[in-house]
Amino acid sequence: MLLGVPEIRLSAAYGMMGRDKGINWYNNRLRGGTRNETRVTGFGGTESPLLDPDNTGAIALLFYTKDNNGWECYYWVCQNASEEDTAEDFAGPVEPGRPRCWSTSGSNLLDDAEAVPQSGCWLTLAQITAEWADRFPTPQEIIDKAISLQGYRGLSVDSRLLKRRDCEYDVFRSVEQAFELPAIQHGFESIGVFVNKANTILQRRKSRAGRSLELQMKAILEEESVKCEFQARTEAKNRPDFIFPSQEAYNNPSYPDSQLRMLAVKTTVRERWRQILEEADRISVKHLLTLQEGVSEQQFSQMRNAGVRLVVPESLHTRYPASVRPEILTLQNFIKEVQTI
Repeated sequence: MLLGVPEIRLSAAYGMMGRDKGINWYNNRLRGGTRNETRVTGFGGTESPLLDPDNTGAIALLFYTKDNNGWECYYWVCQNASEEDTAEDFAGPVEPGRPRCWSTSGSNLLDDAEAVPQSGCWLTLAQITAEWADRFPTPQEIIDKAISLQGYRGLSVDSRLLKRRDCEYDVFRSVEQAFELPAIQHGFESIGVFVNKANTILQRRKSRAGRSLELQMKAILEEESVKCEFQARTEAKNRPDFIFPSQEAYNNPSYPDSQLRMLAVKTTVRERWRQILEEADRISVKHLLTLQEGVSEQQFSQMRNAGVRLVVPESLHTRYPASVRPEILTLQNFIKEVQTI
């Protein structure tokens, strides 16, 4: 995941930082050629943290600055979940495949980028006020609205999940803009009021990011008539996202362990996959659905040795090392497995 943040300085107390030696703009398309792109060079080659396979899935921040000598680029690669939380406290949730960028000197590139819909699900003001005139909708209501707009029922479950993700994100952003933009444009009477508003927006975005994928998965399992229980309680009051076929079966000692399954849902898994290991003691192999665009071979080996098996939408499999792809399940594969038991 890439988070570009021009002209912001960070202490080197977090993560790994580096500085490049050149930013080159190839713009021969403006003169009849084919390229109009910028290349950042001099990051240290294979010694750079940006090219370390074990940093696959980490949040990376790029900081662009300009002085009389031209442009420079600094980078910061988060080393653990704590540092990623620090980055997201600063910038908001960062999701796989969705870079964030903005400037602190005038034009807000972040708003410009977020104003571009990813699907046909951006709601008009009239559509929003007709349903949610006085309150911000819940995450479940956002999901339900996205499904009503673009159910994608004719697609495979793998494609359906990703398409709905884009649709739900546009529904959320359009509602957020309708609710919050007027107050922002009006201004604030004090710094305290401004900070409170910013914190409200940021916390809502975090809440949505944390709930979106599991609610989308819940809807798909219901559509596919898969017997399961959402957030069932297991040992020590743990609550795995999904238990198959039910909590009653899990709590029945005579029910065969071999016919139980669990599915955890995490948008990214770089370090967070370890959180699921104690969620269901009776189930030796824990399935984990993620949208992370790749893991290193070493990361995958650690998961496999701990009894974690990845479930990844089919179109994302090419982002993983060729050596591990045969061991990754598609969502369709996983659903067929739990239906057969």
